[in-house]
Amino acid sequence: MSSHKKFYIATDHAGYALKAYVKDFVQDLGHEIIDLGPDSADRVDYPDFAKKCAHAVLEDEGSFGILICGTGIGISIAANKVAGIRAALCHDTYTAKLTRQHNDANILCFGERVVGKGVIEDMIEVFVSTEFEGGRHAGRVVKIEGCSLGTNLE
Repeated sequence: MSSHKKFYIATDHAGYALKAYVKDFVQDLGHEIIDLGPDSADRVDYPDFAKKCAHAVLEDEGSFGILICGTGIGISIAANKVAGIRAALCHDTYTAKLTRQHNDANILCFGERVVGKGVIEDMIEVFVSTEFEGGRHAGRVVKIEGCSLGTNLE
């Protein structure tokens, strides 16, 4: 098992029902997880919670985030608007592994309506245990950061 990690988790109303399950699973793996809301399944706007999680991850070096909405699409798009965040929408272990190896992703996103609990468990285990490869991928991550800062990439 990988060393102790810290996670922040947030959802919208469409991801709320799965949040308690994911929190318990992450804790059972021996990691810390901090719930950033919401506190009920009442309708909320996912960009608010994506931003909250993104900023928490940025302010806590070495931490990771988990974001869940109905499909994972909207919440991942919103999180990626925050400079320094590389939120990856994953549907399986292959994408969860490669987004850590090649993109140094710091937030794992998925949809409650899209993936089942077994796949989620596998994705979290792979995401937390996979290290960024660096090398040829490091320059690409720098270019990703340039995009979020509006930097000319040429």
